[in-house]
Amino acid sequence: MLVTSYYGLLPKQILFAKTDEEKERYYDKIMQYNGLYTNAMYAMTKTLRKIEKDQHITHMVICFDTTRDTFRREEYADYKANRGTTPEPLKQQFANMEDMLREIGYAVEMSDTYEADDLAGSAAKLYEGQMPTYIITKDHDYLQLISDETSLWLIQTKQENADAITGKYAAVFSTEKKYCLPDKAAQITPDICRAEYGVRPEQIPDLKGIVGDSSDNIPGVKGVSSAAAPLLNEYGTLDGIYEAIDSCADDKEKKALSAFWKESLGIKRTPMNALIRDRDTAFLSRRLATIERDVPLTHTFEEMSLERLSEVKRDEQYKKYGFKSI
Repeated sequence: MLVTSYYGLLPKQILFAKTDEEKERYYDKIMQYNGLYTNAMYAMTKTLRKIEKDQHITHMVICFDTTRDTFRREEYADYKANRGTTPEPLKQQFANMEDMLREIGYAVEMSDTYEADDLAGSAAKLYEGQMPTYIITKDHDYLQLISDETSLWLIQTKQENADAITGKYAAVFSTEKKYCLPDKAAQITPDICRAEYGVRPEQIPDLKGIVGDSSDNIPGVKGVSSAAAPLLNEYGTLDGIYEAIDSCADDKEKKALSAFWKESLGIKRTPMNALIRDRDTAFLSRRLATIERDVPLTHTFEEMSLERLSEVKRDEQYKKYGFKSI
């Protein structure tokens, strides 16, 4: 949310700059107050306040990444290696936003071992069954956390995109409950996940084990992306797919299996050789894409209550960063 806010309120000179040096020349045009960059903090603060008001939220936990050197990079050194360096104005606002939220009294979860995904997933699992839980993000990794108790408010690039998804699957929504969605958000339920992405929420890590994820530099199996969903619908998991392959005693049986995939599953080009070649990479990719859900949290449920927020501290912090209109 902070990153999206940052790039959404950048001056045009920076957006259109072709080099880092050119961008840095225009840093002074980024929204500031008393020498502190504030464009991302301002937009995220407005978004949070609107969500609290419109969605009538009672408890909230906000999860941040602190480093890319988590347990996933220990297992795979190239994990997220394709990410660029965080611009200094954004880096500064990460630290200040985290401090501001803590000062006001929000439950802010961070870890040097786990990612924000793992913290959010653990929070959702901890309170599933006790109350409806909603995760707000634009990260598709969170699709795997959806359940009957946990819904995903998946932020789209445009409101029209969110409206299109909502309209497309209107029949899936309960007629007895009208959802008041955050701006640019589409509510993704288990049924919508299956219809929109081709697999059930719990199959998302298996899907990424095959197709990979270029945004996180997760390799997957090369050249098998279109076959992934049909194979998972047939065999359920990555393990099930390889059990089917391993059950073939010889090349003749493998050819028969490939023929079954083509005729019954609609897979035009057999992925057999690629799957056999990249078996270890497939399982590694699934592990990297799987959100951990048993990470101990530092805040209790009571500490996540929005009733604990200090309006005095909020006023102090908003004045500190010049958020007069808020």
